[in-house]
Amino acid sequence: MRRADRLFRLVQLMRGGKLWTAARLSEAMEVSERTVYRDIADLQASGVPIEGAAGVGYIMRAGFDIPPLMFTPEEVTALALGARMVSAWGGPGMEEGARDALAKIEAVLPRGQDVQDALDRHFVLRSGLAESDRVRLDTLDHQIRDRRWTRLVYVTPDGTHTDRRVRPLGLWFWGKVWTLVAWCALREDFRMFRVDRIGVLDPLDERFPDDPKRSLAACMAAIEAREGRRLPGDPLR
Repeated sequence: MRRADRLFRLVQLMRGGKLWTAARLSEAMEVSERTVYRDIADLQASGVPIEGAAGVGYIMRAGFDIPPLMFTPEEVTALALGARMVSAWGGPGMEEGARDALAKIEAVLPRGQDVQDALDRHFVLRSGLAESDRVRLDTLDHQIRDRRWTRLVYVTPDGTHTDRRVRPLGLWFWGKVWTLVAWCALREDFRMFRVDRIGVLDPLDERFPDDPKRSLAACMAAIEAREGRRLPGDPLR
């Protein structure tokens, strides 16, 4: 858990005005008591009105709250719908992340019910992705973020199996199909692999260095050069 997320959660736990021992906070936060002491000290230094001491317990004075976030109805709708889609088409870790993100937003909105109202207005049919493929999405996402080599056995439509060692660069969703965009050491070129055709996925610990010629940007430039046209722009940029 990121430090910012941990501090946010700690404040949310203590908002009720009850006395918390470091042991109880440690259990609720799933961190060590030493981490709790350090986080409490950081919050106190930043002005959060937490009183108490080690061995006694801590209490947050009533009336303190995180300043409310201001979202337009359209922004709340977009966040809720995005969470619905991630829940339907993403990995288990992605789904949990979407749920936790919504809970944080709901906790600091002036009217938290707005999130639930937006969720009630929208429904996304859960995909037919196999559970194993959902788990692979989370695994591949971690490998991409950590820049780690990944071994996979890829199965083509005619049943051919090939052993690949790749630099995973991105996950692209095409409506019903996820593909892994990667630099393939076997082909010495960029390749796309359908996640549902990966027979074996072996996340390796070895990191790969930055290489502009083998980056996602270089891959997109190669696609544009091959097709003779620019790819559609990112609508979120």
